[in-house]
Order: sequence, then structure tokens, then C-alpha cells
Amino acid sequence: MNNIQLSKSEVTNIFDDFEKKNILIIGDVMVDSYWWGSVNRISPEAPVPIVLVNKREYRLGGAANVALNIKKLGANPILCSVIGDDNEGEVFLNLLEKRNIKPDCIIKSNNRPTTLKTRVISNEQQQSIRLDTETDKLINLKECIKLKEKILEKLDSIDSLIFQDYDKGVLSKKFIQDIIDEANKRNIPTIVDPKRKNFNSYKNSTLFKPNFKELKEGLGILIEKPITIEKLRKVSNSLFDKMNISITFITLSEQGVYINDGKEDFLVPTHKRSIYDVSGAGDTVASITALSIASQHPINLLAELTNIAGGLVCERVGVVPIEREWMEKECIRIFSGK
Repeated sequence: MNNIQLSKSEVTNIFDDFEKKNILIIGDVMVDSYWWGSVNRISPEAPVPIVLVNKREYRLGGAANVALNIKKLGANPILCSVIGDDNEGEVFLNLLEKRNIKPDCIIKSNNRPTTLKTRVISNEQQQSIRLDTETDKLINLKECIKLKEKILEKLDSIDSLIFQDYDKGVLSKKFIQDIIDEANKRNIPTIVDPKRKNFNSYKNSTLFKPNFKELKEGLGILIEKPITIEKLRKVSNSLFDKMNISITFITLSEQGVYINDGKEDFLVPTHKRSIYDVSGAGDTVASITALSIASQHPINLLAELTNIAGGLVCERVGVVPIEREWMEKECIRIFSGK
């Protein structure tokens, strides 16, 4: 049950404030490829469906999808990453241009491919198979130095910074700590969407946002169901002690989100929705989180906003960004009780 009451004008002010923010996104980018078609028969060669492809589509994925979410909400994303010097890299740059996202901090590498995830979607919404082309090896020292230089050039003009980690090699432990140290010197809040390899590398960050699976794997713990606020509070306190972070924010899929800033905490349940695809929901949550932290929203409002946005994108098939008009309308409905 939502406990926040806001008028229509107050909700609009939230989104108007987002438009003034500059958000730096660092992490692994990718191209999401979709092959859409229909299935009418099974292959005579193997017990697999034959998909008759009628449409192909490319979308921005990974950290680039976070940038696109931020762009769609009216703010200014600054995307920093490494792609391959290949055809998929050109597709990626064309997608950025189409979305009016500047490629100033994108580095081309001869040592790695651009990550490509190809999903075959049959009968409008059923994913038949996914094919991944990628590497998870770390970028080399020269690329790391170049990327860090580009980031440092931008730090004095941003309102918050996101580490969007997919374990594909852009982010290493030393690189992460160097950037967090530089951000902390400038009082820039850092938001972390971690994966397993670097889970423990984000010490001294502002907000740490694992999902429940990442939390269990990263801490090497077993949390028995039912998940309660008392259990989450205990785990959150462990993260505070271990990593010296300011806010823990745990996404719990269909059970909602949990947030704790060391003074108060909230377990916010999801709103009832028709869920078709959870792809990209974490990216949307990260983007709203960064904008809310930059806007200095109270943590219960941050949790409510991300919960709404994450649920909305799950109603669509494939990786899709949140739209301001779409989200604002839903926030007005929920927060005003109308």
C-alpha cells in the first residue's frame, strides 16, 4: 500500500526537476537484437520450433539502456564505455545518434567485440532462444587509462554517477575505487548496480543496489523465505559494516524493493501488473535511482518511484526504456489516489 500522497502538480515538479540533471553512466554497453516471427510447426531436423522471421530490430542495452532511460525522462545522460571496432559497434553508435545521446565518452577497441544479445521472439511475446556474442575479459591498461581520462573530464559537471556493471570487463576493482574516490572528493553521489565479480569492490559508494540473487551470491549467504523486513535489515547492516556505503537498496522482483539509509528503512511492495518481460527493468530502476538521489528525494519516495517504473517496463516485451509521460501519468494515479 502506497503511503505517499502527492498532488498532480507535485508529481509534475518531480519530473521537471529530473530534466535539470546531468547523469554520468559508466559500465558495460551492448546491442540488443530482436528477431520477431511466428511459429507454426516443429523442425523435422530436431525437436525445435521453426520461427518464420518477419521483423528484425536493434535496441540499446546494458549501461546504454540506462542512458536511454535517463534521456527519455528529460535529463542529460553522459555514457562512458568501451565497444568493439566492428559492425555491431557501428550499429551501437548509430543507435546512440538516433536517440540523440552523445558518443563523446565511448572508446573503440580492437581487442574485443561489441556485446550483442540476440533474442528470437515468436508469436509476439514468447522468447524462443537467446544468442550472446561477447567477452568478459578486462579492457587493457591503455583503454582503461583513456576511459578514466574521459570520465575525469566530465566529473565537475554532473549531479550523480552510475556504475552499471554486467561483468563484461569494462569495470575493474582499481578502476572502480579510483572513480569512487574522485567522485567523493567532489561530493558526487555514486549509485551502484553490481554483478558478482566486482560485488565487493564498491566500498565507500553512496547507494548500493543489488537484486536479491546478487545479494545472496555476493555475500555468500542463505536467506530463507519468507523474506521479511527484519531479515533484510540484518543483511543491510552487514553491507553497511562491510562496504561503508550510505544506502542499501535491494530489489526483490515480485516482492518489491527494500531501502535502508541507516536511519530508517522501507519494504515497498509491488503494484499488481501483467508481467511480460523483466528484461531491462534493473536498468530503469538504476536510472530513476540516480535521478532521485541527484534530486535529494527522501528514500521512501525514491523506492516508490523505482518500484512504479520497474513494474511499468515489465509490461512491455523486450528491453524498453521508461517514458516520462507514461510514468508521470501512473505516478499521478498512485500518489493522488485517483
